[in-house]
Amino acid sequence: MKRTFLLAVFSLALSGAVFAAGAKTYQITGTVVAATGSMVTVQKGTERFEFDIDPATTKGSAQIKVGSPVTVTYVMSATKVEAAGAPGAKIETPEASASPGSSR
Repeated sequence: MKRTFLLAVFSLALSGAVFAAGAKTYQITGTVVAATGSMVTVQKGTERFEFDIDPATTKGSAQIKVGSPVTVTYVMSATKVEAAGAPGAKIETPEASASPGSSR
């Protein structure tokens, strides 16, 4: 009985880890240069990084103040993806490919 319970717990934990393994996570540590309830700007060296945040799921979001050091863990997420044509590909319409005076 005990083994079955442990096996079930292990199985659930493993399945959760598989679903959570989606996008790669990244971290940046720097100083807050701007903060609102939904955005934080962090400066690391000479670079500035702006992040949208969800205060309901961000630990210590009430303590995010300008000048305080923070570590931001984030994932890259595309908001729009457009497929480009193949390099050098030319799309011809029937009207453009017909030469003047030719019969169809």
